[in-house]
Amino acid sequence: MRLPLVGMLLLVMVNLAADTYIYIQCRRRFRSLIPAKLQLFSAIALYLLLAVIVCLPYRSGSETLLTAVMWLLFGYFSVYIPKYLFVVFDLVASVPKLFGRGRMRWLTLAGAFAGCVLFIAMWWGALISRYRVDVREVTVECAGLPAAFDGYRIVQFSDLHVGTYGDDTSFVEKVVDRINSLNPDLIVFTGDIVNRRTDEIVPFVSVLSGLEAPDGVVSILGNHDYGDYSDWESPEAKARNMAEMYKAQSDMGWRLLLNEHIFLHRGNDSVAVIGVENIGDPPFHSYGSLYKAYPDVSDGNAKILLSHNPAHWVDSVSGNEAVNIDLTLSGHTHAMQIEVCGVSPAVFRYRTWGGLYSSENGFGGKLYVNIGLGTVGIPMRLGATPEITVITLTSRK
Repeated sequence: MRLPLVGMLLLVMVNLAADTYIYIQCRRRFRSLIPAKLQLFSAIALYLLLAVIVCLPYRSGSETLLTAVMWLLFGYFSVYIPKYLFVVFDLVASVPKLFGRGRMRWLTLAGAFAGCVLFIAMWWGALISRYRVDVREVTVECAGLPAAFDGYRIVQFSDLHVGTYGDDTSFVEKVVDRINSLNPDLIVFTGDIVNRRTDEIVPFVSVLSGLEAPDGVVSILGNHDYGDYSDWESPEAKARNMAEMYKAQSDMGWRLLLNEHIFLHRGNDSVAVIGVENIGDPPFHSYGSLYKAYPDVSDGNAKILLSHNPAHWVDSVSGNEAVNIDLTLSGHTHAMQIEVCGVSPAVFRYRTWGGLYSSENGFGGKLYVNIGLGTVGIPMRLGATPEITVITLTSRK
């Protein structure tokens, strides 16, 4: 509990500084007390809201409660992040006063305008952008691909986090229809189907069972799918949750790979699809084993690896002469749900956060990171629109 408490105290201190600054400037620059009073009372209301959010038992509460917490936090930060931006602009605007000159009022006005634009953009990302599905097509050359698989189409989707939608299936229905319209040979899901508990998926089983492809749907688990983000009354309860996860995927007609592999066949040619359980960098738990899933990863078979966290590819696959894998498909990053002009803050956390990557020395093949469909933490996608990926395999010329 120490780190969350320290983080919360730092957040309150920063917000107090910003609010105090804005309040003082309102008193100085306006003859009327109304702007200062609005700042004061709105700030008090937001601190009370934060206190309520902190006290809510989101880990042990229902998914409805967790969704409410997400929206409350988003509303809170949608006010304070623009405030931070305005304060920075206004402080810079006041620098000339240190040299006996007047404040650059145009910069203060620009800061106020930028803050308003950011506020609107955040709510656009929450109410509009996070439902605008983007289909991205990419062709991947694979040196070991058998001739019969040249032009093979894989549709990848990831990170649905269906608990965020409650029992509203409309968005997931849209996703299923869009995937089926792409005429895939194979559909793969690369983890994080729920937020915390398997029962979140119950309203969506019928919808997701409608996915269709000649080689079916192959899936793996992500870090959110193990129940690690929920409090359980006993280990047995958590084990039942996992048993329900396995059953739900079976009921949907998906082939869940738990550190195992299958072969796809076209005549006498074949491609292995390997699925590992979550292998993550801290603080994410690791359950996977590549060598358990496919003991001889150095053999000559063409191989596609499904691994939720792209850090696994970076740490253990890329550049590894002992690993002969043509393509790895991952999710997990969400591009931190923010991407503007191809730039995402995820770059500070992940070397491989979205799109297609190649290993520097050619060993370990290529990686594609899908930035996901759902949201977690905050119900917003600013620029990082929900992604469905169409991957066409081709032999290297």
